[in-house]
Amino acid sequence: MKTLACCLILCCAVIRPTAQENLAPADAETSATLQKRVTELESEVQELKKVVRQLRSGTQPEASAPAPAASLQQDKSAAADDRSKLDFFPGTTVNLNLDGYYGYNFNRPIGRVNLLRAYDVTSNSFSLNQADLVVEHAPDVAAGNRFGARLDLQFGQATETLQGSAVNENRPQVYRPLFQAYGTYVFPVGSGLTVDFGKWASAMGIENNYTKDQINYSRSYFFNFLPFYHMGVRATYQFSDAVSLTYAVVNGVQQTEDFNGFKSQMMFLTLHPKKTVSWNINYHGGQEQRDAVTALNPGFPIGATQPGLPAAPISPTPNGWLQIFDSYVTRTATPKLTLAAEGDYVINRVFSHSSPTHVEGGAGYVRYQFTPKVALATRAEYLSDHGGLFSGVTQALKETTLTYEYKFAEGFLMRTEWRRDFSNVPFFRTDAPGILKKEQNTATVGLVWWFGRKKGPW
Repeated sequence: MKTLACCLILCCAVIRPTAQENLAPADAETSATLQKRVTELESEVQELKKVVRQLRSGTQPEASAPAPAASLQQDKSAAADDRSKLDFFPGTTVNLNLDGYYGYNFNRPIGRVNLLRAYDVTSNSFSLNQADLVVEHAPDVAAGNRFGARLDLQFGQATETLQGSAVNENRPQVYRPLFQAYGTYVFPVGSGLTVDFGKWASAMGIENNYTKDQINYSRSYFFNFLPFYHMGVRATYQFSDAVSLTYAVVNGVQQTEDFNGFKSQMMFLTLHPKKTVSWNINYHGGQEQRDAVTALNPGFPIGATQPGLPAAPISPTPNGWLQIFDSYVTRTATPKLTLAAEGDYVINRVFSHSSPTHVEGGAGYVRYQFTPKVALATRAEYLSDHGGLFSGVTQALKETTLTYEYKFAEGFLMRTEWRRDFSNVPFFRTDAPGILKKEQNTATVGLVWWFGRKKGPW
């Protein structure tokens, strides 16, 4: 760079004397013409110096022509793509949940099995209740985004209570890891009509799937009895801050694939008469009996279709109804004290002319937060099982649960629990074949970890 600059300056020095020497001959150009040429040469030298300075500083010389329109358009498209990616990730949460326990049943039952438990199903065994991956992109109407979706993948013992059970599914092997999967669109109707399509967790009962959001570690009889999830279409409208209504058409109670051709209907009314009170009133009605024989553990398909799809009809076809009336209320009495109660009535007929079986009862909850890390909770429950709709035996079931909670940090908690189940008839297993007891007592330690940016209950 220095060499180039020196050459340019030397050229200028040589040119100037040469121009002056040419003034001597009589036939030389006039003085004015020569002066003009000198001025032009000096201007060119200044331009060359400017180029040298730019090269020394590492910058490119200014372009003499505008950039092509195609190049500008490509830059704009690339910027728009980058913007859409940046907008997607802040609105999407990826969340993980890990829930495990050790429990001991003092009946020492054969097979180490805790009867009537939804999730803490084994005794004297380190157990993985569930590991979950939750991905959610919720709608944000204020930001101009009216659609969203949610996916919950589930692994562990809980899957065998839910969608991995042949009691709930015609083909459990297909849906075992899929707890929730639905898409959402908010229609511009009034304050916004939210419509979901897919499979979602049921709003029946006060308790739900994720332990971190529950009052106790173990689940109640009614959580184990009422629907866990539904597959279909639901629409929710928020009339005000105090009232919302949901209507749904679904395959049935926890049926990802329908047991029959009849579609069940549901309604959920949510009320907030006060900021500290939430009250839910729910109804479900439909024909829930199978109309074809299920092919368990399928091998080759029957006909030109997928394995496991039923092909043998049940005759006569059951046409009885299952109806569920469910209501629960939660009150935050003080910032530390939470009270809750649930009441349920369920009636079922296999055929329209059949004698009914029914379940009725309820549960009460109290939770007190002593410190940000320590809480104590209790639950008392009664379930009258007429005709064995829940347990397979006509009996009056009761349970009491005491739960101590210690939160090590946000995202990691431990719950220790003492629970007593008891009945008016011998029902619970012991360590002797054929010998049943009217009660079972269990002690459990549960550990729960969760990670992700999703706020509030999952």
